[in-house]
Order: sequence, then C-alpha cells, then structure tokens
Amino acid sequence: MTPREPLVYVVDDDAAVLDAIRMLLRSVGLRAETYTSATDFLAAFDSDQPGCLVLDIRMPVMSGIELQDRLREIGAMIPVVFVTAHGDIPMAVQAVKAGALDFIPKPFRDQDLLDRVQQAIELDLQHRAELSDRAELLRRFGTLTAREREVFQLVATGKANKVIAADLGISQRTVEIHRGRVMEKMQARSLPQLVRIALQIQERELP
Repeated sequence: MTPREPLVYVVDDDAAVLDAIRMLLRSVGLRAETYTSATDFLAAFDSDQPGCLVLDIRMPVMSGIELQDRLREIGAMIPVVFVTAHGDIPMAVQAVKAGALDFIPKPFRDQDLLDRVQQAIELDLQHRAELSDRAELLRRFGTLTAREREVFQLVATGKANKVIAADLGISQRTVEIHRGRVMEKMQARSLPQLVRIALQIQERELP
C-alpha cells in the first residue's frame, strides 16, 4: 500500500488567517485543508491520515482547547500546533502541558510556523511507524503456540534452556525446538534481538 501523503489541517475562525496559512503551506509543497470551526474539522477528520493540526485557541462554539480535549477523548494522536494571540499565551502553555506540540503567538513569522509544522509531521510519521511495528510484532506473537509463548517469555528474561526445561517440566531438547520456532516466527536473528522484541511488545499485556 502506498503511504498517504501528510496533510496539514488548519482550523481558525478568521478566513483571512486560513487563506494566508494555506498559501504558505502550499508554497513549500505541503497539502493543507482549512476549516472555520472545530465542528467542521471533526466532521472531516480522518485519524488514519498522517499529518498535523494547526489550531487557533479562541473560536466560537468550540474553542481550540475544547477541540484538543475532544481529540484526546476519541484517541486521536494527531500533533497539535496552536496559534494564539499574545493574551492567550497562558492558555497555550496549558494546552502544551495537556499534550500540544507547541504554540506560536500571532502575528508569527512564516518560517516559525513552517518549522513547527515540519516537526509535527515528522513526529506523527514516527509515531505511526512505531505503532505499525508494534502491531506487526503482536501479529507475529499471535502465531506462537501456548508453549512457545511460555518459552519466549522465559528466554527473554535471560534464562538458560536447562533452567527453562526445569521450570516447565519438559526436556532441554524440547525447549531448544520451541526456542528455534520462537526465533523463526518472531523473525529474531539473535537472543539480544529477541529480548528487544519482548521489550517492544511489553506495553501490551501478553496473552
């Protein structure tokens, strides 16, 4: 599947600001979609679309802070860069503490915004790659038999085959066979790599 090109969502109730940001982003080859309200953005938002969100803080109906909260509630991990008037900087700082990538006071320098947007896109692509890698590891882990999973977890803790055999009440040769299958199914070329794989999928409770 061809990777999707990153998209910059821009949400601001000032149409002139939207036009200026859209033209700026497109001048450096970035795709951009603009929305004058948080509700319009939410109706069009695609969580599978890589990119970032440039978001104004003060907007009618739903503020930028409220939109950030809403995105967090639905599990959307899109990086957010706030643009804000100087009087809203304390709110922007709070938004960063709540997970926003950064904020830029209005009026801003074009390069400052472009730098933050590029940083946000790179962060999103990295995060998506990590999620994809972890999903693939979990898929491989799902192909292991119950016994292979036991051996995998014990090998990953550094236990020798002889000790694992005693722990599981099976022969050392049987442990070696299971260990070989684990290495093959998890596509690990060495014990250190297998340990790293175990650490990568540790965040999710192993079945």
